[in-house]
Amino acid sequence: MMLPRVDHWERLLAAAIDTARAKPFVWGVHDCPTFAFEVRMILTDGEDIAAHWRGRYTTALGGERVMRRLGWASLEDMGRTLLGEPKQSVLLAQRGDIVLADTGLGFGICNGATAVGIAPEGLATVPLTSCRLAWPI
Repeated sequence: MMLPRVDHWERLLAAAIDTARAKPFVWGVHDCPTFAFEVRMILTDGEDIAAHWRGRYTTALGGERVMRRLGWASLEDMGRTLLGEPKQSVLLAQRGDIVLADTGLGFGICNGATAVGIAPEGLATVPLTSCRLAWPI
């Protein structure tokens, strides 16, 4: 489900990361999936697929409940449903692609050799090698 990227997407990616760094973590508003899918929307001028769950939970447990109600047993299920099949290897991820990490980061965005995402402590950066799956935007 790859979408064409907008002009100057690199600048928009940097701005989205800077904006995310300044915002506090809020379940259902500014958390790992809302951040990753918002960046996807910004870089592609695509639809807001996070609208399915944004603002519908305020805790981790609430997020899991909303996910189950939407038919997803895990973040991986969510990614496969909304984004299709992941790339053959996470090491094929390009800047701006959505990744899934097992490090507590959850969904994030590839930023070269690292991935950035929103964790309870704020913007987090992990090595791309700690991510398990990657989807092209």
